Amino acid sequence: MQITDALTQLNLDAHLEDFEILLRESVAVDDNFLSEVSRHLMDAGGKRIRPVLAITAAAAGGAEIDRNVLLSGIAVELVHLGSLYHDDVMDDASDRRNVKSVNFRWGNVIAIVAGDFLLAKAAGIAARLGQEIAELLANTLGDLCAGQILEAHTSFSLARTDESYFRAISGKTASLMGTACRIGALAADLDRAYIDTVTKVGRSLGMVFQIRDDILDLVATAEILGKTPAQDLLEGIYTLPVIEALKTPYRNELETLLSRNMDDSSVDKAVKIILSSGGVAKAWSQAQHFALLSRESAAQLDSPLATELGQMAQFLLDDTLDMVKPYIEPTK
Repeated sequence: MQITDALTQLNLDAHLEDFEILLRESVAVDDNFLSEVSRHLMDAGGKRIRPVLAITAAAAGGAEIDRNVLLSGIAVELVHLGSLYHDDVMDDASDRRNVKSVNFRWGNVIAIVAGDFLLAKAAGIAARLGQEIAELLANTLGDLCAGQILEAHTSFSLARTDESYFRAISGKTASLMGTACRIGALAADLDRAYIDTVTKVGRSLGMVFQIRDDILDLVATAEILGKTPAQDLLEGIYTLPVIEALKTPYRNELETLLSRNMDDSSVDKAVKIILSSGGVAKAWSQAQHFALLSRESAAQLDSPLATELGQMAQFLLDDTLDMVKPYIEPTK
């Protein structure tokens, strides 16, 4: 089950079909090669979570879903896609969404410039939607970069803290999801108090999304992830389950494995230690906390549709529960 199933339940799925048409039109160019590269991950699919948030945030406030709302969703989706092109270069990734990454197929230079192309298209759309939206998207890009820099600065650091982790994911993930809700509500010209509250719903959802993603990196298969599992460990990105595992008596054993020279064997051993340490359970508890914050913010909006929007964070966790259950429940 995907999060976009929520649109069907909310009778908003027809708008997503219109969105897909406009999304492809937004990057349409005469050059066949540029068109292929810019649409590579777009055509590979994806959950479209950010445009879902933009559309739902507007609808939950009682607005009609017009072209401007759809374009606001396109702007945040293009930012997301552009950031993925850049991420795969930084990670030297070969797979994304069960297809070969842009950098693997065409090289780093093409991937970087194609990512820039998508970001430029997003900026153009935002500018046409108005100054506040343009500034919002620019500030969000700054937050994304700040989060990535903070994460890179702590790579391979065994002293990375919970606080550092939360600051990084707040920038690199939660900021864009909060912006997705905010941009949809702004494009719909909704009440300012509503806009501020729905932004909180999206930011909390973003925190849940990233913590969940970091847990899945350790417990899910390559088929489910669409990329190599435990990639974060190889790159020295010690996420919340790892940080929590390093607080336990397993620390010394884990420290000997975590390094810049990990091979498949040491990665497998490290993952087993992390899963045995209770680190996943502690990370899961934090994800549940942010899911609660999302629901509480949505409850202030006094809208059945907003309530459903606030449930999306818990939906993500419930959808993952079977995979993480062995690592979050006490051994009997």
